[in-house]
Amino acid sequence: MIIAFTKMQGLGNDFVVIDAINQSFQPTREQVRFVADRHFGIGCDQLLLVERARASDADFRYRIFNADGEEVEQCGNGARCFARFVRDCALSEKDEIRVETSSGTIVLRVESDGQVTVDMGIPRFEPEQIPFQAAERANGYPLELEGSRFSIGVVSMGNPHAVLRVDDLDSAPVARLGAAIESHPRFPQRVNVGFMQVVTREFIRLRVFERGVGETMACGTGACAAMVVARQQGLINDKVIVELPGGRLAVRWDGEGSPVVMTGPANKVFEGRIEL
Repeated sequence: MIIAFTKMQGLGNDFVVIDAINQSFQPTREQVRFVADRHFGIGCDQLLLVERARASDADFRYRIFNADGEEVEQCGNGARCFARFVRDCALSEKDEIRVETSSGTIVLRVESDGQVTVDMGIPRFEPEQIPFQAAERANGYPLELEGSRFSIGVVSMGNPHAVLRVDDLDSAPVARLGAAIESHPRFPQRVNVGFMQVVTREFIRLRVFERGVGETMACGTGACAAMVVARQQGLINDKVIVELPGGRLAVRWDGEGSPVVMTGPANKVFEGRIEL
């Protein structure tokens, strides 16, 4: 089977995007792993599928597979690439595109400068909605790990996130602690782990250890999660720039009950065909 694909990236977070409307493709876990392999396949953090919408109020269905083959609920950088893809491939002429995901409908808007604004929906804080094992909701939770106690913020942006505040992002043990927190038993579906340094009330720095992937150049939902946790803890204002290793995102949140809005770039790298 020969499959056409487009390689895209958003702040260095890279994706293989496949049109599953004009060609038939339902990937197995093994096929996703092969495509994502940077030596034997194409190489990517996630594989994204563009499908026909099932919901009457959506334009497309958006599916995300991590490099380990697991299908996940949401990806913010991928959502921006999704919007550019459907526009560039003439699958839609709309500036505002409604996209169905497994965690709900999100709205993507292609701006005049080519950047994409994503309405990421309302963050969820109740532990059972994340999911996270805790007796009740709190702005911060103690987490026992490696004989030490850490304080984390926990939120769902359509997928689960833990946010750990650090004083020096450059020296943060992202690989070691990220892997340990990702698979901590209090997160029954594992978790994405953000390491956040608050620089000013309008600027934060972030590194993210993504569930099933490892540390990535950028994570859109991770940037939204970090902003929300920092604002809930009174550390920042309602609009911030989030700097990740791959670049910067603008994130806005008006507070409890409001959606998080993220703006950033999305770019095509190349197109090709692969035998699977």
